[in-house]
Amino acid sequence: MTTKKLDFSISVLGEAKISSPIMMSTNQNDGQADYVSDDDHILFGIDTDIDEKGHPVPRHEETVEVAGPRAKIYFNPAHVHAAICTCGGICPGLNNVIRAVVRCFWYRYGVRRISGVQFGYQGLLENSPWPLIPLDPDVVDDIQEKGGTILGSARGGGKQVEEIVDSLEKLNINILVTIGGDGTLRGAYDIYEEVKKRNLKISIIGIPKTIDNDLSLIQSSFGVDTAVQMAVPVVRSAHVEAKNSIHGIGLVKVMGRESGFIAAQTALAQSDVNFCLIPENPFDLDGHNGLLEHLRRRLLDRGHAVVLVSEGAGQELLPPSSELDASGNVKFHDIGIFLKDRINEFFKREGIETNVKYIDPSYIIRSAPADSYDSIYCARLGAHAVHAAMSGKTQALIGLLHNRFVHLPIKVAVSSRNHVDLEGSLWRDVLENTRQPFSMKNFKFD
Repeated sequence: MTTKKLDFSISVLGEAKISSPIMMSTNQNDGQADYVSDDDHILFGIDTDIDEKGHPVPRHEETVEVAGPRAKIYFNPAHVHAAICTCGGICPGLNNVIRAVVRCFWYRYGVRRISGVQFGYQGLLENSPWPLIPLDPDVVDDIQEKGGTILGSARGGGKQVEEIVDSLEKLNINILVTIGGDGTLRGAYDIYEEVKKRNLKISIIGIPKTIDNDLSLIQSSFGVDTAVQMAVPVVRSAHVEAKNSIHGIGLVKVMGRESGFIAAQTALAQSDVNFCLIPENPFDLDGHNGLLEHLRRRLLDRGHAVVLVSEGAGQELLPPSSELDASGNVKFHDIGIFLKDRINEFFKREGIETNVKYIDPSYIIRSAPADSYDSIYCARLGAHAVHAAMSGKTQALIGLLHNRFVHLPIKVAVSSRNHVDLEGSLWRDVLENTRQPFSMKNFKFD
């Protein structure tokens, strides 16, 4: 079976002719950091086969452009007006990225006109009541210590592309750094297309922000590590509550609309989880192999249980929802409340006394400041975004691939979602840790 090849070529606004103000080396092994060339690429896929002669052969031929400062840049720093916007829900690390972008523009390139767009794309609409916020190193000096974003964040507005590009023109913005998830980046691509249609020299650079880690092609989005770190003590508390009650059940809901990475990683980080429910692995409630029957056996055997559920898990058990949020996402039912009610009803019918403790820490997790890992990651993402923009790259997403920072075309990055592979090592390890069945579906045999 042949796999369709992906086009990882990066769009540019034109030839980069200006010498970079960043003093770096063009020679290796001289003790100085080196510029990165447009010719520097890494393999997209590292899986290999062995040919008949015993030589390794990569399964994927595609290569991806390495991110970093170039010796020649496209924009004259004195003529740059850069803008930054944060879109969607808040997430640990947003302020860290803003700070890194501002400081790199200011200190490394000498850009003195940097603006913050308030409340995502809505701040660029024609009748926006929110003015741009002038940014400099003093404004962003200590924002990395705080959760959320100093610019505010909101959904919606990304489909009003012509209005947004009109605003970019009126404000003489020639670099737009957008920080957001799937919807934000789709909007960024549409903005790029409109900019291209008008033949404007505006660089559109994306930084991936999705706490669900559901953006394809990159190793991880920022904020995921912090989310897991914040979820662990919640699960620990749920376990303590469950263990100290008669047939106690600790039920915790975490983020994860279509991808269960936070739940899966939390289940590994805190081994008290007995049932990890994620969107990728549908389950039944009733029946001989349903969740409730397995939960009953666990309670009678061990006296307590901890259930960790992603917000998008089990949605097929609830009536279909036709309501959409401002980003165009289907509004999910609260699976946590649903499970709590169904668990209580089941054990009441069974005549088994239970105590269900339900905890939803979602907003506590989302609003937390970044941990040290995410702080480092955000600082590097922000700097690489600036390097890409100043060298004239556009329609480019900054990502981490095989532990290397790379440029990815936004269009390719949003073409599919990242999911927990039920046949992969992560989910295998979760099953080994929780000792739950690989499936809680009631299969029918002819």
